[in-house]
Amino acid sequence: MVHGANSTLVGVRRRDTATVPGTVWRRRGDVLLALVAGAFVLAQLVLVRPWMGLGWDETVYVSQVSAQAPPSYFSAPRARGISLLVSPIASWSTSTSLLRVYLAVLSGIGLYLALRVWRGVFPARVLAGAGALFASLWVTVYYGPQAMPNYWVAIGALVCVGSFLRAPANLWGVAAGAALMALMRPTDAVWVTLPLLALTVAQRHWRPLAALLTGAALGAAQWVVEAYLSYGGLEQRLHDGSRIQGGLGWNFAVDDQMRSLVGRTLCRPCTGSMPHPAITLWWYVLPLLALLGLVVAVRAGRTARTLVTLACAASAAFPYLFLIGYAAPRFLLPAYALLAIPVADGLLHLVTAPGGKWRPVATTLIALGLAGHLAVQYAVLDHTVSRSTADRQAWERTAADLHRLGVRPPCLLTGEEALPIAYYAGCSSAAVSGSNANSTAAEIKDTARRIPVAHLVPAQRGPAGYARDWTAYRIDGLQVRIGPAGEDGGP
Repeated sequence: MVHGANSTLVGVRRRDTATVPGTVWRRRGDVLLALVAGAFVLAQLVLVRPWMGLGWDETVYVSQVSAQAPPSYFSAPRARGISLLVSPIASWSTSTSLLRVYLAVLSGIGLYLALRVWRGVFPARVLAGAGALFASLWVTVYYGPQAMPNYWVAIGALVCVGSFLRAPANLWGVAAGAALMALMRPTDAVWVTLPLLALTVAQRHWRPLAALLTGAALGAAQWVVEAYLSYGGLEQRLHDGSRIQGGLGWNFAVDDQMRSLVGRTLCRPCTGSMPHPAITLWWYVLPLLALLGLVVAVRAGRTARTLVTLACAASAAFPYLFLIGYAAPRFLLPAYALLAIPVADGLLHLVTAPGGKWRPVATTLIALGLAGHLAVQYAVLDHTVSRSTADRQAWERTAADLHRLGVRPPCLLTGEEALPIAYYAGCSSAAVSGSNANSTAAEIKDTARRIPVAHLVPAQRGPAGYARDWTAYRIDGLQVRIGPAGEDGGP
């Protein structure tokens, strides 16, 4: 299939250059992709806003390389790729705004380069349309400037699959895309590349297979080594990762993902009613448009490459739709990135192919549909950004209040939301249970005799047993208990 796809691609390039000089055609295509990437960067800076504070998971990743606070506990499923990505800024600056601008620009460059890999596999206008569709989703704009790995898995997926379809001419791209995915989320790299691995083995295309395996091995090497050094081995780390995610197994999470479309960045437990149909409509339309893209591909002679793209998108989405019992919209970013290409191919065919009296009708309907889609996406984005900003400002206020109560570095926070607040306060964090368990009650009590330790719980809940006798305060809806070493620093 790979070689068949390549022979088809050669035909596409010959038809393009027969009508437009190759260098001019390539330059126009590059400008289109650059405009899409530039608009994506601008949308992030304007709509997400650089001064939005760091979220829960972001504080974990950034703290590994930042001087803002001691490194947070790094649970088994996490990988250090995003910490490496932010280190050029976070290692010397604690400015969240600077980090956001850096990531926004980097995400735009990543989108441009990833789409450019597909030049020759699909026409440039299709790639520009695909980039615009993917970059206009609220979840893409929201996570582009964040210190989170999922967007970068999506970029790696585009690079890997696009390069695979150009193999053997672009084996380095296959390896680079697989390495980027594995560096960010090793298990995601496996799911995205599963159809490619199966295809290369079935057709005995050993060079693309070697590129896939080499790239994935290089990207996951640190994660595997760390498994043996800190998590009791690779099998134990995989087991712990599954446990933290609620136990991997058959879990129908399609409805959970739909509930999260309203802007719930983590839907766990994912209860409540479904969002308004206007918010979920695009999800119902997406598979139909992907099918339309396949029909167009069959007629245009690019069936194989479209089928491979759709298979990788489906494989990337499968574990998050059927194997875990909760949802987060960011989990599906790799699938959205890959689906955008056949969807754009189908939509552009409707508005550009000769269609007599039906073509203006199709163009009008698509234009209205896209306008409504964008309106919904940006309404959800605005709501999500406002809520997230307020939450993070509350963490900042709590950290400032803790400083006034004498809880200053070196210090330790435990209890509810201790992990993100600890980052803002410059403290370490500890938990005796849950997915971030890294200590015991005895160790916390011993630490509380040496440095300031604060235990945080909602005001209506009681404290943990080890903090019951500590001095109590109220801060912004939280009950704060401060251990003996921190009491002298209070007001």
